[in-house]
Parts: sequence; structure tokens; C-alpha cells
Amino acid sequence: MALTLYKRRQLCTAASVIAALAMAGGLSSCSTQKVAPGGSLPPATGDDAPPAPREFRAAWVSTVANIDWPSRSNLTVFQQQAEILAILERAKTLNLNAIVLQVRPSADAIYPSKLEPWSEYLNGRQGQAPQPWYDPLKFWITQAHARGLELHAWFNPYRARHSTAKTPLTRDHIANTRPETVKQYGKLLWMDPGEAAAAQQTQDVIFDVVRRYDIDGVHIDDYFYPYPIDASSGADGPDGAATLHAELPFPDQPSWQRYLLSGGHLERADWRRQNVNRLIEALYLGIHREKSWVRFGISPFGIGRPDRRPAGIAGFSQYDKLYADAELWLANGWLDYLAPQLYWPIAQPPQAFDVLLDYWLAQNPRGRHIWPGLFTSRIDHSARSFSPEEIVKQIALTRTRPGVHGQLHFSMAALMENRKGICDQLKAKAYQSAALSPNSPWMGTAAPAAPSVTVRRSRGCLSLKLTAAAGTPLAVFAIWSRYGEKWHFAVAPAASAEWDVVDDAAGPASAVIVSGVDRLGNESERVSVLHMPVA
Repeated sequence: MALTLYKRRQLCTAASVIAALAMAGGLSSCSTQKVAPGGSLPPATGDDAPPAPREFRAAWVSTVANIDWPSRSNLTVFQQQAEILAILERAKTLNLNAIVLQVRPSADAIYPSKLEPWSEYLNGRQGQAPQPWYDPLKFWITQAHARGLELHAWFNPYRARHSTAKTPLTRDHIANTRPETVKQYGKLLWMDPGEAAAAQQTQDVIFDVVRRYDIDGVHIDDYFYPYPIDASSGADGPDGAATLHAELPFPDQPSWQRYLLSGGHLERADWRRQNVNRLIEALYLGIHREKSWVRFGISPFGIGRPDRRPAGIAGFSQYDKLYADAELWLANGWLDYLAPQLYWPIAQPPQAFDVLLDYWLAQNPRGRHIWPGLFTSRIDHSARSFSPEEIVKQIALTRTRPGVHGQLHFSMAALMENRKGICDQLKAKAYQSAALSPNSPWMGTAAPAAPSVTVRRSRGCLSLKLTAAAGTPLAVFAIWSRYGEKWHFAVAPAASAEWDVVDDAAGPASAVIVSGVDRLGNESERVSVLHMPVA
């Protein structure tokens, strides 16, 4: 299935994609009603279109343990690709604009790599390539961009083997090639952040993907040092209210002793944080050195360091348990966006969503993006289930905070299943119209050249032919159409050459305006189609 599978039209979907969605099996449908012209845009005032809606709207797609994709490790290639298309179609239907795809679950890969083996979650056995062969990451990127969606590659920085893994490690896995860097911790294998070779492996893997693939972002999660395990029960987990009675110590004694013998004077906790800090700085600088437009995002656990947290906030901290100093990374500008995992309801005072969001905003002197992670998958049938309304309220709350222009949903499974009608709620109350990703001025502000547009009258619509100008490549076209007193906003992928502006019940649009948007979110001058001759 190639790019030609998908030719975006405003009210039509290619029959081949519909067939692929059916093959994915068991996917509940979200609301597919046409968004009312204007969506959430303000009423029209003259012929000038309003500013484009700006909000990062993403969902995490986990590959580890087959949480989101592929749904099983024994799917055929066609079934894997059908599920990819289903996920991307759902994201587009919901007016999301980004997918954060886990490409390195546990020192392995869902793409061909000379550095790490194929993941067992892809084909059922570590080291086994897809048959017939294809490159899953390239397929994801091509199909996402064909829909105007960003694709951020998500890497687990240090995990070497997940507790759900079942097949043997390959000979070229780091646990076998560099066994001194990998430690057993409970049921996990973990690369020791104190070992220079472990940090170098992570950098090499990430920079390799940045060089070889047309990704829009690099994303790392909250797994730096592992979540503490209870020494008596063997249980672990990032519950913000949890306390462990006896933590199993992480076995990094060899690297710690080497540090002390080299003349190091830091306390052990500070040394561990220094190890992680060095990785974060190196990744930020190296990613932008390779490709200046690729954004670097981090999603730490959502509770801040103990000596700074607001009154009333209690629980686990990534600062003193995972040795991740996210506050320092924000202060130094070592990232382009922070997606703190705010996985608690608004009305839970010890971990109140709004209080924690305000905390992270206060730690952001360089004005980096703060896009909180939402626990949408907590909509389930457990006693602790969220209601869909909780997620909608959290999105609404983010919009009351200056400087917050986005959210990430964990994870895509909840949206694919439309749990308790969450998709319908999002479409009706939160994501009524499309939106552009916010721009990142510290990465560049030069506007791309305006596109050229030709228009012809077709049956029931204006057909636009869109052509990007030479120079800075475009990511998407922004398209406004006015019906009566309201504007409708749409986003067309830069890969698409055509777009239909469909007549509504009262007739054709009275104004159409188009601009080009580059990969940093910078918008070109706008082109008014209204004054162009119509064939």
C-alpha cells in the first residue's frame, strides 16, 4: 500500500482504505458527522480569515507488549498495515494532528537497524524481520504525512528487556554484545545510565533514525532509571500515591565505584541525575545538529521534585526515584516540548491535574511547549475508571492556561475502541475543527513562500489545485472557507495536490483562503481564492 492509496478529499475516502480498515477488525466507529462550517472559529468579519487554530493534538501508539500496535505479534504484514491505516484514519477523523509512535520498546527496533534487533512485538520473535519484507517505520511516516499528520518517533532510552518478553535475546542485542552495561532488575533488563557505552548506544540509535527517516520529532518517555520495585513483593508501577516499603536497589555498584575512583564527589543520587542530564543535553544538541526542524520532546512522570512541589501535592517523584531532573532540562532549554504525564483527575487533591499543570508552567523560563499527557486509557471498566467527561474537562482546562497549546492521549487503544463514547465526546466538544501544531520560534521563524492555487468549479464544490513554492518545504496547507457568517478551517497534507471545498446547504463558500505551513509551524502569506477566476 503506497502513498497513492490515499488521496484526500474533503468528504470522500478511498475505497481501498475503507477495505483496509475493515480488515483491521473489531474497531468501533467514532462520530463521522460533518463538522458544522466554522467549527470553533469566530464569526466572519469581512474577507479576512481568522488566525488558524493552534494546538498539538497527539496520541501515543505503544508497541511494547502489543498495547496499541500491532495488536498481536503474529499478524500478517497486510494486517499490520491495515491496523496502521485504521489508526491514522481514526486520528484524522478526530482532528488530531500527530502520532507518537514507539519505535524502540526495549533496546530493539520496529524498523531495519544495524544497531539493534527487530522487536519481538512486531513478528513474534526478536530478530525476525517482516515477511514479506517491508519497513514499518517508513510505512507509518509515509501514510501519516499523506494525511497531514506528524509522526514523532518514541524511544525508550534505557530499558533492555520488558517483563512481558517471551523470546530469546538475539546475539546482537546489547545484553549480549555489551553485557557489562546491562543489569537485571526484578523481571527487567536495564541499561545502566552510569555506563558510558549504554548512553552512547541510545544516542547512536536515535541519531541513526533522525538521519535515515523523515520524522517530525524525537520523543523519549519517563523510563530513565527504572521505577523502584518492592523488594518483598516484586511489584512496581508509577502510581503517584504509592509508597514502597523496601525498595530493591538498582545494581549500579560497578559504575558508581568507577566514578568514585576517578575522583567524583557527587552524592549517588546527584551522580545518577548527572548521568541522565548528560544524555538529555547530548540528544537535544545532536538531534538539531542532524536536522534543525526535528523537535525533541520528553514525557516525564507528572509530579515535580519534592523541594518545589505545591502545597498539598504528594506522591512519587521522577526527580528522586527515576533521577530525572526535568526542571533543569526546562531551565536550560534542552527540549522543545515537555509532556508531563498528568494521569490523575482534576478532583484528586494530592495529585490535582490543574495544580500540577500550573507547576510545570512555572518551571518553564524559556517558554518551551508544555503539552500535558492525559490518561485517556483510564476510561475502562475498572473501579478507578475515568469518565469521558473527565478527559474533555482536562482539555478545556488546558485551554484556560496561557502557554498550553496541546495535549497527548495515552493511548491510542482507548480511541480505537471509542471507550464509553470518548471519540464522540472529543469530536463534539473538544476537537470540532482541525488545528495546526503550534510554531516553535526558538527553532526558526522564517515564513515559507506562499503557495500557488488554481481553482475550477466542479459539481457541488470548488476544486483547488495546490502547489508549494520553491524554498522551504511545506508540511501542510491551511484552508479557510466561509459560509455565511462562519469560517470553516481545514488542513490538507502538502503531499496532496487537490482539495475540494464543498458547497453547503445554502450554496458555495463565499470566500476561500489558503496558506502554506512549514514543519516548524511557520505560516506563509495567505492567498485569496475568492478573487481568482473560476473555470
